[in-house]
Amino acid sequence: MDSKHSDEAAALPLPVKIVIAGGFGVGKTTFVASISEIEPLTTEARLTAAGVGVDDVDTVGEKTSTTVAMDFGRITLGEELILYLFGTPGQERFQFMWDELSRGAIGAVILADTRRLADSFAAIDYFERAGVSFLVAVNSFDGAVTHDAESVRSALALHPRVPVIHIDARERGSALRALVTLVRHALDLAV
Repeated sequence: MDSKHSDEAAALPLPVKIVIAGGFGVGKTTFVASISEIEPLTTEARLTAAGVGVDDVDTVGEKTSTTVAMDFGRITLGEELILYLFGTPGQERFQFMWDELSRGAIGAVILADTRRLADSFAAIDYFERAGVSFLVAVNSFDGAVTHDAESVRSALALHPRVPVIHIDARERGSALRALVTLVRHALDLAV
């Protein structure tokens, strides 16, 4: 390989895959949209009568659609790293997608809503079994922190090394902090 090609290869940013997971209506699509430097790809479908009794819409406000396959976005961090974001569907009936979306991921941001904390268990169990690094990002809607990180850690029975942070998925800086924290956590565990 000549020097010109090796210099070009050295200048290319490293592509990294990250999964954004969590329960129904917790803010995964919003997270990806708030941070992506490209127009995010979403697979939203209208909530219909078929979901009555299956999807608990009582605590998700004016939600009228849901992710049925995935969300996709991208963000470049400096000149060295490109993060490819894959948002999972939140309902149990779509979890068959998780294996494909998680293959090759360095980690996952698990969004949690303290009003429905039990909805986080499926994602936590999945990534623990898969051996994929993750953090829990409590989506503090409108900045309202109702439970501190240690209370959330205890309620979810998380290992002390799993980061628990508070974010607002609608705010780019907040989503960026979650991604940077996850990448650092995954690197720490890899060493």
